[in-house]
Amino acid sequence: MLNDTYLAMKLSNAIESAVKSIKKCQICGALSENEICEICLDESRDESKICIVENAKDIFILEENRLFSGKYFVLENLEDESIDRLKTNVKDSVKEIIFALTPSLSNDAVILFIEEKLKELNIKFTKLAQGVPTGVHIENVDMLSLSKAINSRVEI
Repeated sequence: MLNDTYLAMKLSNAIESAVKSIKKCQICGALSENEICEICLDESRDESKICIVENAKDIFILEENRLFSGKYFVLENLEDESIDRLKTNVKDSVKEIIFALTPSLSNDAVILFIEEKLKELNIKFTKLAQGVPTGVHIENVDMLSLSKAINSRVEI
């Protein structure tokens, strides 16, 4: 029993230590052990694209599945400080901003707001495609998703 208590204390100290060492990247807002995260420091990444996400967890999902090779920006709020930090990240090499936000009317408004704030930078703005998920019957799809799927249909 004593050994179990010792291991539990050791684990709790390791977790506490890890939590204390995690910071937000000063450039993109991702979680990192350093002031600047590995993604921002990686010169092999495509600097022509910035993917805007809602939280740092979204970066882990995209990275784990190797779905994006550009840079990221965590948009936590729409305060001037956050928008200014985003503008600082958008260098001359950035050609496209991809919004990887949860589909909703409020996030559509966020996208329009950011587009308006950055319109003078002459950048292409895109967002994740929406529609009918694979393997889901049309009868089980919500009206907003079905409407977007019909309106955004592609030629085959």
